[in-house]
Amino acid sequence: MQLVVVESPVKAISIGKFLGPKYKVLSSYGHIRDLPKGELGVDIENNFKPKYVIPLKARKNVNILKKEAEKAELLILATDEDREGEAIAYHLDKILNINKEKDCQRIVFHEITKQAIENAIKNPRDINKDLVDAQQARRILDRLVGYKLSPFLWKKVVRKLSAGRVQSVAVRLICAREKEIQKFKPEEYWTIVASLLKSEKRKAKSENYGFEALLVKKDNKTIPKLGIKTKKETDEIVKDLKNAEYKVINAVKKEIKRNPLPPFTTSTLQQEASKKFRFPVKFTMRIAQQLYETGLITYHRTDSLNLSDLSLFAAKKFIIEQYGEKYWAGFFKKYKTKSKGAQEAHEAIRPSYPAQKPKKLDDVQSKLYDLIWRRFIASQMNQAVFDATTIDISAEDYVFRASGQTLKFDGFLKVYSLKYEETELPVLEKDEILEFKKLIPSQHFTQPLPRYSEALLIKTLEENGIGRPSTYAPTISTIQERNYVQKNENKKFEPTEIGVIVDDLLVEHFPKIVSLKFTAEMEENLDKIAQGKQDWVSIIKEFYEPFEKNLKQKYEEVEKKDINKKPTGKKCAKCGAEMIIKLGRFGKFYACSGFPKCKYTESLKENTLDIKCPKCKKGDINEKRTKKGKIFYGCSNWPKCDFALWDKPTGEKCEKCGSLLVKTKRKQIKCSSKECDYVKP
Repeated sequence: MQLVVVESPVKAISIGKFLGPKYKVLSSYGHIRDLPKGELGVDIENNFKPKYVIPLKARKNVNILKKEAEKAELLILATDEDREGEAIAYHLDKILNINKEKDCQRIVFHEITKQAIENAIKNPRDINKDLVDAQQARRILDRLVGYKLSPFLWKKVVRKLSAGRVQSVAVRLICAREKEIQKFKPEEYWTIVASLLKSEKRKAKSENYGFEALLVKKDNKTIPKLGIKTKKETDEIVKDLKNAEYKVINAVKKEIKRNPLPPFTTSTLQQEASKKFRFPVKFTMRIAQQLYETGLITYHRTDSLNLSDLSLFAAKKFIIEQYGEKYWAGFFKKYKTKSKGAQEAHEAIRPSYPAQKPKKLDDVQSKLYDLIWRRFIASQMNQAVFDATTIDISAEDYVFRASGQTLKFDGFLKVYSLKYEETELPVLEKDEILEFKKLIPSQHFTQPLPRYSEALLIKTLEENGIGRPSTYAPTISTIQERNYVQKNENKKFEPTEIGVIVDDLLVEHFPKIVSLKFTAEMEENLDKIAQGKQDWVSIIKEFYEPFEKNLKQKYEEVEKKDINKKPTGKKCAKCGAEMIIKLGRFGKFYACSGFPKCKYTESLKENTLDIKCPKCKKGDINEKRTKKGKIFYGCSNWPKCDFALWDKPTGEKCEKCGSLLVKTKRKQIKCSSKECDYVKP
């Protein structure tokens, strides 16, 4: 028997279908060794040697794997082909093949198909120690930052705070953007549009003859976006044009070709799924992993745009058969990534079988698969062609411009739709006099840069060389779980009060930790380790020695932030002592000054809802948080009264049963009772 070990049980089932009875495929359920949770786990005095342990949750499965490995003639490690996958393979070899008595092979593949698995079995390789070292260096770096810097935040700000190498940079971006928005002062500017008609004498009955043109020049000089600043200036221009003649001075027609987009990488898939479906990046990665593990798409953690020859031939065949020869590009389109440190040996995300429609997908899986399929097929299709027209019109000393375009050939747009606007202009000739209808002056104000959405944040991190395909989703999840940032009603990130405090402290005292340039350089160093060009110990040492020196200095220099224990004059509902305002991980809150004897707390933001508890009739319903920061609404008379709701009560009573009505996340007003189905119309 030959034992094949992969990371997940779904992947094990999929691979098992392609292998014969002499193979047994089992799952490691992810990492089987890691640094210990309760200690640093890194021997700083001994070249940063890591202390690996088998996590408690993995021990039962490790024992099963050990027993099966003892019976096996050959151990085949088929984990993913990236740093994390290589590290899992390394640790599996260490645990399952302790005395090196077994033959052990490492196989890799980009897609879970019969051909890919059989090719991998025929072409095994050794474990790539350079990739393992790169993963180990990243893990140790993150542990050193987290375990050394977090206690500093506990002591100088608030307990249970934490810092992270990549996460802190993401928070820095969001905080810096928020400060720009708060400082932003809008500037007034005006635009002037002329509504014009093709001359009554020259128009055909079937022709579109009305159109609009934007003022673009004065005295042969281009008017910039903010060139017309006030209503007074606008009124003067309108006055100048009162009796103007509008004459065509230039009419240019040309073809514009639009190229298809490349196939997806991890970051572009996350961005597009966020834009089109509003999928959070973590959710997108979970669905993509399901599609990969069931053999429907290639590996979903990649920054490469490479496509296999087999996939290119399959795309060509499908395009020609389904849409016709003119829709194929005429050659195999190959793309090159702009991402720093991209692993070009990998493939882009594409369907494993482009010509086959997968069965048994749920709605969400179907949406994401269809997006991946369309993007891949479109990448090999012909350009879209537009007929574009630009018309310049003189009026006194001014020039107006009208632009229009119509779709001539849809090309790749037949499969992958992109936003474009069709504006048809009338056929106009040079020196043609137009009929004037009216001038439309419009006031505008400049807008600040937008807050980061998940898609924009990922794009910015990638453009700055920060993070890699496997880190975007966990980074975004972590900064929200730590309550350093939160999403507003428009799904854009805003920093929390505690996020701003921590960011300000890190910027002032640990600037390298939140530096885009420094973090990007560290990512490049990790890539060099993966390529065998750099020793991992020297990279860690180069970072840690100045970091540790600075940390010791800051423990002495930095005073604790004066943000806690502010008196309020409010009395504790439980013991009668004075309430104070404290700052915790999830923002400011009321706390009893009698702590630790009395542990009563109340939410400060939207504290009292002026709703009496329907259960005890004595307490008030207050907004509260769980230990993990999740908001709920409970009785102020707790623990005597345990009434609580997850959804915010409106104060109204249900018409059917008399229970409180609540407002759900979908903004639906419904009864809070599980036994009642009332929904407010």
